[in-house]
Amino acid sequence: MSSFDGKTYWIIGASEGLGRSLAGALSRRGAHLILSARNADRLAEICATLPHARAVPCDVAYLDSVSHAAVEAGRVDGLVYNAGAYEPMRATGWDSKAALMMGDVNYLGALRVLGEVVPGFVKAGRGEITLIGSLAGYHGLPAAVGYGASKAALISLAETMRHDLAGTGVTVRIVNPGFVKTRLTEKNSFRMPMLMSPEDAAERVVKAMSRRRFRTDFPAPFSWFIRLIDYLPDILVYRGK
Repeated sequence: MSSFDGKTYWIIGASEGLGRSLAGALSRRGAHLILSARNADRLAEICATLPHARAVPCDVAYLDSVSHAAVEAGRVDGLVYNAGAYEPMRATGWDSKAALMMGDVNYLGALRVLGEVVPGFVKAGRGEITLIGSLAGYHGLPAAVGYGASKAALISLAETMRHDLAGTGVTVRIVNPGFVKTRLTEKNSFRMPMLMSPEDAAERVVKAMSRRRFRTDFPAPFSWFIRLIDYLPDILVYRGK
């Protein structure tokens, strides 16, 4: 019996990529699942392949949709916020619509969902919150207008919640993957170091969820390199720019 057996997890952003693989990985460990995303048909297809899963379509960009989904989901033991939007964009080719969309899904969507879940967890004195961030959230990177900033905000949110929810019985964790082969990363034209399959990334997320550690970054050593930038002087980081 795994630590997930019989527990109910609500996965936001479960229709494809990492979210879909994560649903399968948790299901194999005996978890009951509530799967949310905008695409109701795709959610239904996934749920048909899993023994204890049901679909609750939801668009995290709209509070009414999130509130309705939270009511339909009911009591859950854990939340995984994996909703993500990505468009490669440089400041020289600014697209306000795309930038705002990324902020709305990657960060503001998390605020909407957490606003429906956290109060109940605190009242019950238990619950798990897993936020899927990105290594791109640690530093300003080229062609990451919208995406990098929104993931940085999500990491900051997780850190704040870790402080505020200490002692409440509510577990908060942030998981920051590197490059995962999905529909989103297919948009990149540059080489992506240590590119992972969604299945591999999902297993790493499940491993993180089985521990009480707050922060999990992967894969190493790529994650070490990203964090090392903190200690480099600006003259090196922005050399020639």
